Amino acid sequence: MIMKLRNLFNWGKDRKKELCLYSEEELNEYESYVTGALGEYKNVFHELVSPDIHLDVIMIEPDEAHPYWKLVTMGCGAYRMNVPRNLADYELEYAEYVIFLPKDWNLKSSEERDYWPIRMLKATGRLPIDSDSWLGYGHTIATSANPEPYADNTGFCSLMLVRALDNEFNPMKVELSSGKKINFYQLLPLYPQELEYKFNNDADALLDKLAEQENFPVVDINRQSVIQ
Repeated sequence: MIMKLRNLFNWGKDRKKELCLYSEEELNEYESYVTGALGEYKNVFHELVSPDIHLDVIMIEPDEAHPYWKLVTMGCGAYRMNVPRNLADYELEYAEYVIFLPKDWNLKSSEERDYWPIRMLKATGRLPIDSDSWLGYGHTIATSANPEPYADNTGFCSLMLVRALDNEFNPMKVELSSGKKINFYQLLPLYPQELEYKFNNDADALLDKLAEQENFPVVDINRQSVIQ
């Protein structure tokens, strides 16, 4: 399955949607889970305009054990996705998203070459709302049928979602006291040939190849494509 983000810069513009928010209790439980799963954090990239969900990004700083940034959305799971009825038993209705960046990534920059991972986190989080659909393991996301690179310093042009793992390599999932069961998905940026390989094979086959990379799953804009 591929989802298309046709215009990331005008995402949600002039659209009227119901605002879906975590309750205070849910938010406290969510923050507690993320802290226990991935580590303490000091900073949050706060959203200023929230037309549908309030989508912040938690920024967990690099440390000696995990020398890379961990970025986690906070707010996507307040929205119930439109999951097909035949998948109801898998409890996939609620999701949040994760991406790991090198420790020297400039998160203070607004230039697209630095900002695109945050943009893609936020755009991914809103895609199920805009499309009245859902996202889950193995889904791929591109800006168009012939996707262009995210920025001038990378050839990445699309994403694949896989299950996010915590610091102990356990799948990330939390059940809140409200009953919401939230799944976490890692965003893996792809080159065009990797996206094509996934279509011709499957997510598992591509993931096996990506996992052989030295810094996986940390984003490396200089890595070689795993499909030659």
